[in-house]
Parts: sequence; C-alpha cells; structure tokens
Amino acid sequence: MSQPANVDKVIATASADALIERLRQQHGPLLFHQSGGCCDGSSPMCYPQDGFIVGDRDVKLGEIAGAPFYMSPSQYEYWKHTQLIIDVVEGRGGMFSLENGQGVRFLTRSRLFTDEEIEQLKQDGRF
Repeated sequence: MSQPANVDKVIATASADALIERLRQQHGPLLFHQSGGCCDGSSPMCYPQDGFIVGDRDVKLGEIAGAPFYMSPSQYEYWKHTQLIIDVVEGRGGMFSLENGQGVRFLTRSRLFTDEEIEQLKQDGRF
C-alpha cells in the first residue's frame, strides 16, 4: 500500500482562495487563526499579518492561498485527526475578521484523515 505523497492539514476552496486574494489586495499579507469552535461550521479569523500576534505555542497547520493558518494548541487537540477545508458562505464574518462587512464569511469544514494519511503525518513529524 503506497503512502499519500503530501497530506495538507488545511486546504481552501476556490471561493475561499478568491476572497483571500481580494482581501490581500486591500490589506496586504494575511494570516488565519482558528481560535474557537470545535466542529464544522466554525469560522477562522482572518487578520493582516502584522495585526495579530501568533502565540508561541500556536500550531501552524499550513497555508491557504499563501496565508499562514494557525490554531491554538487546545483547539489542535480537537482537530488533529481532521483536514480543515476553508470555504466561504453568505453571512457575517467575525467582528475583527477582515471579511466582516462583505456579506460573506469564512467557514471551516472538515474530514477525517484516513489511517494512511495519519501514518504519513506521523512519519513527517506533523502529527
């Protein structure tokens, strides 16, 4: 059985990529932080990179559309068995999230990693 070549902990849909690019044009380099919520339907917060201090223990899951994506260590314990899929839906963004006021918000969906993907993440030192 072959191992997955690359397992991403966080990915984005095409609509999320497009919104990230629009926000980058307006605000410069961005970052995401998932600080609350334990399940599908949570909303990550989008900030200017120089407008949010990442904690020393925060976990970097990866990047979406060139923007680093972080999570608090306690949140990571809830989510570590899942791949996060960042999407965009109609609604109101978080009060301090950059998409607020645009009529849409980022939304976290997830799927469980397969046993093979978890094994690959462990081999890579990313689990």
